[in-house]
Amino acid sequence: MFRKGFGLGGEIAPELARDYHSALVAWFRDNGGSLTGGETTLLLASELGFCYGVDRAVEYAYETRHKFPDRRIHITGEIIHNPHVNKKLREMEIHFLSTPEDLEIDLNAVQAGDVVILPAFGARVEDLDALRQRGAVLVDTTCGSVLNVWKNVQRNARDGFTSVIHGKVSHEETRATASWARGTSAQGHYLVVRDMGETEDVCRYIEERGKSAEFLARFQHACSPGFDPELHLCQVGVANQTTMLSSESLAIARRLGQALTTRYGATEQARRFRSFDTICSATQERQDAVVDLLAMKLDLLVVIGGYNSSNTNHLAELSADHGTPAFHIEDFTALKSDGSIRYQPVRQEDEIIEPGWLPQGPVRIGVTAGASTPNNRIGEVLATILNLRRVALPVEAN
Repeated sequence: MFRKGFGLGGEIAPELARDYHSALVAWFRDNGGSLTGGETTLLLASELGFCYGVDRAVEYAYETRHKFPDRRIHITGEIIHNPHVNKKLREMEIHFLSTPEDLEIDLNAVQAGDVVILPAFGARVEDLDALRQRGAVLVDTTCGSVLNVWKNVQRNARDGFTSVIHGKVSHEETRATASWARGTSAQGHYLVVRDMGETEDVCRYIEERGKSAEFLARFQHACSPGFDPELHLCQVGVANQTTMLSSESLAIARRLGQALTTRYGATEQARRFRSFDTICSATQERQDAVVDLLAMKLDLLVVIGGYNSSNTNHLAELSADHGTPAFHIEDFTALKSDGSIRYQPVRQEDEIIEPGWLPQGPVRIGVTAGASTPNNRIGEVLATILNLRRVALPVEAN
C-alpha cells in the first residue's frame, strides 16, 4: 500500500495547473477578496475551495496515473464530491468501482496487479481486506482528519465504548468510520445519528429506558450488527463525520452527555461518556469564513460545489439559517443569460430554476465554495456574475 505519493509532484504540476487554476480567484485573493464595479460588490470568502486533504488526494491520483501508465487503475468511489474532478479522472482512464447511487464496490472488476486508489473519504475495513486478497496494489489518499476519527473510534471499541457518529449513514466517510468502529476484533459497536432530532430519540431512550424493539426499528440501518440499546448505550463515545456542521456536532455531544448524566448521575459521567471534536480544520475554517461573510450585510450568497458534498451543503445552511438567501450551484452553467438560476435549495434534494435571482440596483454578493471545489470552477462563477452585472473583469477568468 502506498500512502505518501510517488514524488512526482514536479511532473504533474503543469496538469494540475491546467485543470484547476484560476487567475481570477488568485486576483481576488491578492486584492482583499473584494471587487466593486458600479452598483455591484462581489465578496469572496477568505477560506474556500480545495483544502489540503483534497489537494493531496487529487495530486496522488494524478501521480498514480503517471507512476503506472500501463496498469489498469481503479478507484473505489468518487475521490471527492465534485463532478468535474471525477470527470477528469475518468478521462484519465481511471475506472470507478462504485457510484453515488450504489456505494458497494465491484470487486469482480479488480484483478491481481491492478492499482486501486482509495479516495479521501477512506474505505471500509472489509473492502480493504477484499482488495488485498485479490492482490491489488493500493494507493491510499484517505484524509488525515478522517484517519484521526478512526483512531478515536478504534479506541472506543477497545475500551468498550459505543461510538455514536454524527454523520450521514449513506456517506462514504461515515460508512468507513462505522466499519473501523467495530475494532480489530469486529466486536465494537456504533450508532449513526444524522441530526439533533435523531439524537433526541437516542437520549429519550437513555433517560427513560425505552423499548428496545422500537429503538431498533427506528435505527435498524444505522447501527452495528447485534446492537442492543440497553447494553450498548451505557458507555458512549461521540465522533463525527468530518464535514458536518460543527455547532450541531458539539450540541449533539452535549445532549448525549446530559442524557447519560440524567440516567447514571454526574459521578458516573467520566466513566460512561467521552467526546472527540473531529470536525476537520478546513471544514471549520470554511464555515467560519461564511459567518464572517454574512456579517458584511450580503444581499445573497452563492455556494459552489457538488450537491452530494456534505461540507458544501452546510455552508448553504449557515446562510439560510442566518436569513441570507443562499443559492447552491454546481458550476457556472447554472447562471443563465436570461437572468434565471438553476440551484438546489437548502435541505432539499431537487434542483429548481428561479428567475430574477439577482436584485436590480446596488447589490452585495458573497461567494464561497466547498472544500472539494477547484479554483477554476470558482473563477468561472465569479466571471459569469460579473458579466451578468456588466462589470469588467480585472483579469482573464482562467
